Amino acid sequence: MKHRTGLEDAYVIKENKKLRMGYTTGSCAAAAAKAAAKMLLSGQRVEEAALMTPKGILLHLLIEDIRMKYDDNGQVEEVSCAVQKDGGDDPDATHGAYIYAAVTRQEQDITIDGGKGVGRVTKPGLRQAIGEAAINPVPHRMILEETTKVCEELGYRGGLKVVISIPKGEELAAKTFNPRLGIVGGISVLGTSGIVVPMSEDALIASIRLEMQMLVAQGAKYLLITPGNYGEAFASKMPDLNRNAEMKCSNYIGETIDMAVELGVKGILFIAHIGKFIKVSGGIMNTHSRNADSRAELMAAAYLRSGGDGDTARRILETFTTEEALDILEESGKCSLEKTMEQVCRKVEFYLNNRCRNSLLIGAVLFSQAKGKLGETSKVQSLISKINDEVMNR
Repeated sequence: MKHRTGLEDAYVIKENKKLRMGYTTGSCAAAAAKAAAKMLLSGQRVEEAALMTPKGILLHLLIEDIRMKYDDNGQVEEVSCAVQKDGGDDPDATHGAYIYAAVTRQEQDITIDGGKGVGRVTKPGLRQAIGEAAINPVPHRMILEETTKVCEELGYRGGLKVVISIPKGEELAAKTFNPRLGIVGGISVLGTSGIVVPMSEDALIASIRLEMQMLVAQGAKYLLITPGNYGEAFASKMPDLNRNAEMKCSNYIGETIDMAVELGVKGILFIAHIGKFIKVSGGIMNTHSRNADSRAELMAAAYLRSGGDGDTARRILETFTTEEALDILEESGKCSLEKTMEQVCRKVEFYLNNRCRNSLLIGAVLFSQAKGKLGETSKVQSLISKINDEVMNR
């Protein structure tokens, strides 16, 4: 009979699909630590651990690869065991990884550290100090609470040393944000609810916020932000731009601006593909296609505002990609492309300023893959100067 974890009926609906929930690396670490502590103090094998998650879902997780070491008197002196991560239907790099906990006695207190495959913090701005293991606060608290309960239940008044390790962690880290965050040697032990919600926007936004916090902690006040790889590649070809304070924001333009205001950032320079930021010219601050499109409509409107004719505008409305629309603008005369991009940049600047309530120096450089730089908003050169000066003075 298949083992039941407690998540058999836990699903979310995304884009008309039923997606299975999973459990976090933090839940795995807490369950493994609980089981290892119980085996260490009782001497009895534990093959399943019950764990109440912060989300309020009770998990029953299998305990695997149990290793018990004995001293010369036959007393258990160390226990190591693992829980296999199940990310549900989320595209999670850590799905299937084994999260280990090794527990030994010590005189007092319960200490928690990371072993092989758990990253170490090397830069300021994260919730852990430099040199500490990248075990986030909620998983850390879960591990501490579960092992404390075991000690109380078994009448043990000494201390415990808990070491969390993830054998494939260093390999998996390359698929995560960790290299950008200055976390080296492995992955982070994560989770705020203990449960993985498939394709969670909250989790991605939290990662963006964490990266911004780290840059701010290092002294950055003016940030270079790209929605994705295209923007990053284009920025790398701008020789007059220092990229030390660079990060990505995915589709979350509005949320990124909100974070910057909250964290005391003074300015943002976006480097963005026209396919993303043509939407911003219409006030669309989440540029994912499932939220809004209107690319052709916004391009046609900008063209008409620049003095364009109705027939060409109708052709633009029939396009499926912004590159196709740009070709039509170029065919109608170079001046039409330039004037249309001026209108687009004017509207982009208006909506960026509107989102931050004019509390940031903010601007954008727009480009296309085929035609290169298309235009920029009015504060771009000032932002470039401030970004470069800030890096020199830090």
